[in-house]
Amino acid sequence: MKLHKPWKLLLLATISLSLFTACSSQGNDSSANSASEPASKEETKSTDAPPEPLGKYPETVTVTEVLGYNPPEDPRTPKGITPDQNAYLKDLKDMLNIEVKYKWTVPSSQFEQKFSLAMASADLPDIMELDQKNFEKLKKQGMLADLTAAYNDYASPELKKYMESDGGFAMKTFSEDGKLLGIPAFEDPFLSTQLLWLRKDWLDNLKLQPPATMDDLDKVAKAFVENDPDQNGQNDTYGVSLQKNLFFWAYDLRGFFNGFGAYPSIGDNQSAWIKDSSGKLIPGLIQPEVKNALGKLQSWYKDGILDKEFALKDENKAVEDITAGKVGIVYGEWWYPNYPLNLNVDKDPKAEWIAIQIPGLDGPGKSLVPKIRSGKVYAVNKKMKNPEAAIKMINFYIEKGKKKYMEQNKAENGYVYNWFNPRIYNPAQIDTIYTEVNKALDAKQTEITLDDENYKNVADVFKAAQDYLAGNTANASKGVNWGQYFSRAAKDGGWGMTRKIKESGAFVNNEFFGLPTETQVEKGAQLDKLMQEAFTKIILGGSLDDFDKFVQSWKSLGGDQITKEVNDWYSQQAAK
Repeated sequence: MKLHKPWKLLLLATISLSLFTACSSQGNDSSANSASEPASKEETKSTDAPPEPLGKYPETVTVTEVLGYNPPEDPRTPKGITPDQNAYLKDLKDMLNIEVKYKWTVPSSQFEQKFSLAMASADLPDIMELDQKNFEKLKKQGMLADLTAAYNDYASPELKKYMESDGGFAMKTFSEDGKLLGIPAFEDPFLSTQLLWLRKDWLDNLKLQPPATMDDLDKVAKAFVENDPDQNGQNDTYGVSLQKNLFFWAYDLRGFFNGFGAYPSIGDNQSAWIKDSSGKLIPGLIQPEVKNALGKLQSWYKDGILDKEFALKDENKAVEDITAGKVGIVYGEWWYPNYPLNLNVDKDPKAEWIAIQIPGLDGPGKSLVPKIRSGKVYAVNKKMKNPEAAIKMINFYIEKGKKKYMEQNKAENGYVYNWFNPRIYNPAQIDTIYTEVNKALDAKQTEITLDDENYKNVADVFKAAQDYLAGNTANASKGVNWGQYFSRAAKDGGWGMTRKIKESGAFVNNEFFGLPTETQVEKGAQLDKLMQEAFTKIILGGSLDDFDKFVQSWKSLGGDQITKEVNDWYSQQAAK
């Protein structure tokens, strides 16, 4: 799930079990409506009837949104489908009389630039999926609606249960002066755990063992370049997958740096902060371990372990190489079997992928894990006439996960969940799936008996697991079945390996979990660009000493002030 991109595929990229994106108003584009008008006709139609979390509007409420999207993650999705044809949107119209209209849609790689232009021109949709920096910008500009009443009146019992599962902490983070300004999509922090995914069939072909250290990984990666690991008699493979964004949501190098004891980023170009021996927070991005890791990447690039054109590739090009069997090693989270490794498994029947703990310098390394994973928040344009529609749409998403919709909500019927927002789901969803599916498999059950809002997700994975283990491809391809099973339920798969890392304590926490500081909002994009350019030049063969120049520039252009602001925040947390 970028869950999906995870966050972007949602997952991120995300995954076929992750879901959606939307925005609201009554009539046409609501930006011209006054925020002082009644919240909705449903609210005013009766003073006696209580608000209904899933009540149907008597007249159509039109909701505007924007969308940055990746291709559908489930290959059973009808070819050529576009976001506005998503079957989920028709259900929303039929059941709640909410109609989604897109102001614009673009591939996810173009979204950040497009949305920045929309903010600059104040041409915003009704409901917005925001990262923390954009949330902070729009909050300061007074552009966000107060959702307190809408949430209190319309949030379903399931939504309230999810939001209260952390004691309400995430909701407080996105509140100001007692006003709720956003609904956070927070999850289990360990969903961010970096794993190393490898072609086990290539290891077997070359009589190699999975690497435990960085030296081991170096040998395996070189063998994947030089020794014809796919045994096709051609020099057409490289070692480690990478696209142009070094610290992104997928196909990046967070796990590689973690293996050197370096913790520069938590992904999506967000800097990481670790505790030093004095108890202060320091930016992982400028520590000496990062320089050591860059030195190794430089040698990897020279030796062809990294693709010579990585600096020109976006995430979709990285997926193409993985699918085509050009690369045998990729760092990333638990969900990779669900996408894109499943595509490679379907293309090459011999392909077999495994997950291991990231290699470190002297043995298995420690992945960076945030203390709180709440990178995205759903906020509402203050000009929107029907802010409660956003809450009802989240309720609707949760409702559609129940058993009664199981036969309807299928990819082949045109449901593309990774194209729809807002989506809030059980923060413990993946662990719930893992636990319930393994309980059913171990008991040799023929069906899932769970009957709540998690039913669809659990039942989907259980069915895929049964079919994969039985070699049954009548309902879906081998890759689709394996992908759902190996990402979510296999004890040696994505989430299974992540659970082992969590239980063994093989992780390091990112200690900063507040909203972006004032200087981060102001200077963050400039510093991100500085880092990306400096690090890429070093990898491509520039002087390793340029890292020291980068550190000085980073500090003088705002990094020192950000460090002060982050530690001021940290002191306040300690005093609470």
